[in-house]
Amino acid sequence: MKVSLNTQYSLLNTIFQMKKFFLIYLSCFFVTIASAQSVKIDSSYNNSYYQQRMELFANLPSPKKSIVFLGNSITERGMWNELIPGKVIMNRGIGGDNTFGVLARLDPIVKTKPQKVFLLIGINDLGRGLPVEVIAANYKKIIQKVITGSPKTTLYIQSVLPMNDDILKAAYLKNKMALIVQLNQEIIKLAAAYKLTYINLHEIFDNGKGQLKAELTIDGIHLNPAAYVLWVDYLEKKKCL
Repeated sequence: MKVSLNTQYSLLNTIFQMKKFFLIYLSCFFVTIASAQSVKIDSSYNNSYYQQRMELFANLPSPKKSIVFLGNSITERGMWNELIPGKVIMNRGIGGDNTFGVLARLDPIVKTKPQKVFLLIGINDLGRGLPVEVIAANYKKIIQKVITGSPKTTLYIQSVLPMNDDILKAAYLKNKMALIVQLNQEIIKLAAAYKLTYINLHEIFDNGKGQLKAELTIDGIHLNPAAYVLWVDYLEKKKCL
């Protein structure tokens, strides 16, 4: 059976279009893979300030069955010994720290077999643009290290705090509200999976619009003294202390 020239042309054009579509799809696929591979994870933490704090910790007493507050500058700035008198407190906050830094320095803390650990970390990770899934994976490793190394320790997972974009000066920290919510949702899942207590600090620090209350912050991210008093009162009301 003879096929007309028009029919042949139509078939060839269809095949050409299919090949063209396939090549475009294939090109997009490899571009996507290449882009994913080019995303760099900024896991750095070991700066000079981190080292100074680690040197200080190494020279401080490491009492057994203490209450450890573990995190970044928000934790470091808390006057926990004064706020919680009569308790053995270890302030293990380091300004600028992230989940990678906490993981790297967790072993010495776990070895003291603390009675309780209050963890608050993650905002610096978000500030660096780290994916939520990477931060959550580090949270999981932190939880597992504490549970495995000191099973009698009560680990409290505190929510990552909101920030106030109207007060913040650092552009890289702004517009993180949705990511903070997303990260806290992942933290809630981990707390439930490992049967840990999740402490929702947004109940006292959130202004109702997802922002840190202006009267409780000095710069849109860090807390003022009154905020720490509210924080400790909240922990006491929740019977965590």
